Amino acid sequence: MSAADFQPLRVCVAGASGRMGQMLVDAIRASGDCQLSGALDIPASPAIGQDAGAFGGEPTGVAITADLAAGLAGSRFLIDFTRPEGTLAHLRECVKQGVNLVIGTTGFSDAQKAEIAEASKSIAIVMAPNMSVGVNVTLKLLDMAARAMSTGYDIEIIEAHHRHKIDAPSGTALKMGEVVAQAMGRDLKDCAVYAREGVTGERDPSSIGFATIRGGDIVGDHTVLFAGTGERIEISHKSSNRAGYAQGSLRAVRFLADKTSGLYDMFDVLGLR
Repeated sequence: MSAADFQPLRVCVAGASGRMGQMLVDAIRASGDCQLSGALDIPASPAIGQDAGAFGGEPTGVAITADLAAGLAGSRFLIDFTRPEGTLAHLRECVKQGVNLVIGTTGFSDAQKAEIAEASKSIAIVMAPNMSVGVNVTLKLLDMAARAMSTGYDIEIIEAHHRHKIDAPSGTALKMGEVVAQAMGRDLKDCAVYAREGVTGERDPSSIGFATIRGGDIVGDHTVLFAGTGERIEISHKSSNRAGYAQGSLRAVRFLADKTSGLYDMFDVLGLR
């Protein structure tokens, strides 16, 4: 393909004025194959009408808007790290316009997940609780570890995030629990323990425990502890900033470039199946 034939991947960003939104705008601008084509935010945002790159000091020529139809017009992809209700509103407009979707939002109910699955019959969607390449490699390592240590080890998942995070445990921690449980032939719904207080009795050896920490500006720390007799193994991933999530999201966009429908996750994107 000649330079004259090159067509950039036209990407819209939801929640464009937020921390993650700005990281995505910067990553798109720095990429060699993607172009910012739209920027969305809620109607009450003070950023409405401003250039999406104004916060970083480099104008993009794309104004932030609350008008979903106008904001998505001309885009082939939307990257969404907002909240479940907002993501579902964006999803419906994406279906109308035939825009493929990358979803990094967490905290969906089963009914909301079902709506996303139904929409994937019309558009292509990558949905993952964590877009980081490192986190998804960690999930693969957890699958391997859980298969080897399916008996004789107690499993605890500890996660820490910033004070502004509204759901707990994190979507990534829950995904880690699902991966471990599945590798051991269990259902996380039946063996998860999310809180301990008072006289709890001895630990059920088949349980998977969760501990949640919220404070400061912690981007995201996750550790899965396999505690056995005479030894323990810890598999951890720690994020120092959101750049990894943004780069993983762009890899998901590139993966969707030749897709017209289907529901995928980051294991599909990274070839980790």
